[in-house]
Amino acid sequence: MPSTVEKLGPSRVKLTIEIPFAELQPHLDKAYREIAQSVNIPGFRRGKVPAGVIDQRFGRGAVLQEAINAALPGAYGKAVEEAGVVPLGEPEIDVTKLEDRQLVEFTAEVDVRPEFDLPELSSLSATVASVPDREAEIDERIKVMRQRFATRSDIDRAAEAGDVVTVDIQASQDGKEIVDAAAEGITYKVGADGMLDGLDEAVTGLKAGEDATFKSTLLGGPFKGQEADIHVVVHKVQAEKLPEVDDEFAQMISEFDTVGEMREDLGGRVDQIARLEQVQEASDKVLDELISKVDFDVPQGMVDAQIAARTEQIESQLAQAGFTLERYLEENTEEEANTPEEFWEIVKTNTFKALKAQIVLDKLADDDQIGVEQTELTEMLFRRAQQSGSSPEQEMQHMMEHNHMGEWMQEIRRSKALKKIVAAAKVTDEDGKVVNVAAVRPDGTLDESVEVVEAEAPAKPAKKPAAKKAKADADK
Repeated sequence: MPSTVEKLGPSRVKLTIEIPFAELQPHLDKAYREIAQSVNIPGFRRGKVPAGVIDQRFGRGAVLQEAINAALPGAYGKAVEEAGVVPLGEPEIDVTKLEDRQLVEFTAEVDVRPEFDLPELSSLSATVASVPDREAEIDERIKVMRQRFATRSDIDRAAEAGDVVTVDIQASQDGKEIVDAAAEGITYKVGADGMLDGLDEAVTGLKAGEDATFKSTLLGGPFKGQEADIHVVVHKVQAEKLPEVDDEFAQMISEFDTVGEMREDLGGRVDQIARLEQVQEASDKVLDELISKVDFDVPQGMVDAQIAARTEQIESQLAQAGFTLERYLEENTEEEANTPEEFWEIVKTNTFKALKAQIVLDKLADDDQIGVEQTELTEMLFRRAQQSGSSPEQEMQHMMEHNHMGEWMQEIRRSKALKKIVAAAKVTDEDGKVVNVAAVRPDGTLDESVEVVEAEAPAKPAKKPAAKKAKADADK
């Protein structure tokens, strides 16, 4: 099967492929058999209609079309392999020559992975946040659990820090109430922050039935970011009593008999979460550095298609939630964008970055011949079932019906490639301590058998990244 490849650009090729009729013949024979089985022609038994009769009745062109359609995928795949290119999308197929009983020629234009070299992985580095104070984190978790089981009692005195108040809030500008900036019966712990600036100061010293007015910046709605007069009325003041941290408390909130056992278990969980956060931060930073060191053009068609798909997905999610994009941005203060224009620009940026990362990871996986084990597919199956709230059987059925096997295997290969990249990089925390990310298991436990590779700590620690925003990101 002769084929030629023409480079149309850094990431696009045109394959010209010939299929001799000798190779097309099995597909022709099959097409004739299938037609013979599906038609009733007087004088012939079903399935025994000669090819010549089928040509007379239906035309040979229809049979050729069926045979060519069947032969194209295999011929295209072989040509791609011979050309040594990696397609990044579906090809544009055009049959350019059809000489009956001699040959079929077709062309296939397709975006392909651009050629580029990966830098030495050991040259990559990242500085991640140091593990937080273990005992302090345990104390904080216990504090949260104490608050969960706290008791409240009404008190006839002015509110103080730590008290729980029930209030009504109304915002206004120039004496005119803002309809969308009012709330009734809000329960709020004085000193907890997390609400309007100035609210703590305003309610402190107020008794039930008393009120106050202060200025603050609105956090949501059509007046988001604008200053307004806030009128707060206190309806109830309650004192909060936390349970004592003793063995009885430990037995009530956990499966352990003593406070010591409970703290040890909490400490293990704190360690696991801290390790996983370090691994995630290291993965993000090392991959970002790797991408920045590799220069190639991501095929524009691939970018456009992914942006279109992402846009459709976001718009569908917003519609299902009954939101416009404008309202969504007003009510989600963690979003980086303030306007729809900024939002869609972030979507485009994240999409491009994600596609470039995929191309880099796929190349590394191919270069290192990274495969997928059956156990890894099984683990993904159970993980996805857990995430979706379905059974493994249901998830398997969904995967088969929608032909997701290839996507799953690709995702696993990329994950393994990323782990290899991070394991080879020099990762230290903000205190200059080497972080052995390769020893961290998926559940956050530590594999003591994996030795740490000593790395030279950077002279100046990097800044701790901001918490990840709700992405309008392409990852996958």
